[in-house]
Amino acid sequence: MMSDSPIATSDGHVLHWHDTGAEFLAAELEAIVRARSSIRLESYIFTASPLGQRFREALTAAARRGVKVTLLLDDVGCIGLPRGYFREVTLAGGRVIWFNPMRWRLWTFRDHRKLLVVDEERAFIGGCNVAPEYDGDGVAEGWRDGGIDITGPAVKTLVESFESQVEKAGNEIWRARKHGHNGWVNAGEDVALLLMRPGLHQGIFQSALKRDLQGARDVAMTMAYFLPRGRFKHMLKRAARQARSFRLLLPGKSDIPMMRVATRALYSQFQSSGAEIHEYEPQVLHAKVIVVDDFVYVGSSNLDPRSLNINFEVMLRIRSPELARKARATFERDLRHSLPAARLSWRKPLNWWVRLKQKAAHFFFAWLDLGVAQLLVQKVERRAGRKARKQHRRHAQEKHDCYAHPCPPAR
Repeated sequence: MMSDSPIATSDGHVLHWHDTGAEFLAAELEAIVRARSSIRLESYIFTASPLGQRFREALTAAARRGVKVTLLLDDVGCIGLPRGYFREVTLAGGRVIWFNPMRWRLWTFRDHRKLLVVDEERAFIGGCNVAPEYDGDGVAEGWRDGGIDITGPAVKTLVESFESQVEKAGNEIWRARKHGHNGWVNAGEDVALLLMRPGLHQGIFQSALKRDLQGARDVAMTMAYFLPRGRFKHMLKRAARQARSFRLLLPGKSDIPMMRVATRALYSQFQSSGAEIHEYEPQVLHAKVIVVDDFVYVGSSNLDPRSLNINFEVMLRIRSPELARKARATFERDLRHSLPAARLSWRKPLNWWVRLKQKAAHFFFAWLDLGVAQLLVQKVERRAGRKARKQHRRHAQEKHDCYAHPCPPAR
């Protein structure tokens, strides 16, 4: 099932735009059923549910007919899923890998990516986890979400990225943070992959947006969690002042209510910079889509400190006037189910209780979460550094002893 006609780019990619979670998940299931050689499924959340059962049955059937099946699931995101849930998949030859098994030192660094690659030919990227709340139209039922599927040169890079995540899965997170590289990978003139890793600094997603927002005329952002900070926040406000149209579609209902409280504390700043803010009302808004003129960003990353600095994320950056037109049409459709945020003067004080809640929520999501991550990873890095220095001293001592007391020649 395809939600719409395909879109071809000049660099050899073919795209399908899925503007509801139900359409996106149905397309994923159909691709799994038709898989011939390999399936790579990466998800932050996978629940034991009717939807999860349909995916499990399709994966099991694929493994039984000889398809190489690999599941990469985040250990914290899937915390309620029984370890034996995929027993039939593994008995049929499939692999199930748990990303960053829960340990106190590195628990905060999560694989938040949602990726399916089938036969190394077709990939699905979006915000949908494998859970029933994503399986709907976002209006009458199910959260508002969706995604995109793509064929072409970018798929090879996504396969390599998946295999790299598999290698990191067993608590090699601090190595990825210290020695890895944020990946801006150009798969062609029109399609780039933004492969994001933990790093407490401005990353590749922010850099890409900074480039595209310079001189942008029409900006439409649909974002589940919106809490930019520091230079990135100032850059977005500057873009709002310069653009002809700068619109934000944010949750009126959220699965993390305190995040919504923290986000609302930013409304007046962006409104005073010229941004229009709307809140989506029917269901929880979980989509992550940004349209900047003819560029479309879609994937797993939010514009909050956790996605931008702590999690592993993946985004597609696509230049396509036709895709931008479709994504903007979806945005306009969602606006019909939204309410404009009341414009608040920055001079008008809120009551003290609202101000206190906003400050507490902002401190937690913008500073405390980052601080804990920084503290944990610094402890691990210091321990690794001490271990490396100790090994170096031991090798140096052994070398010194060898020179001081030469070993007898071998006979």
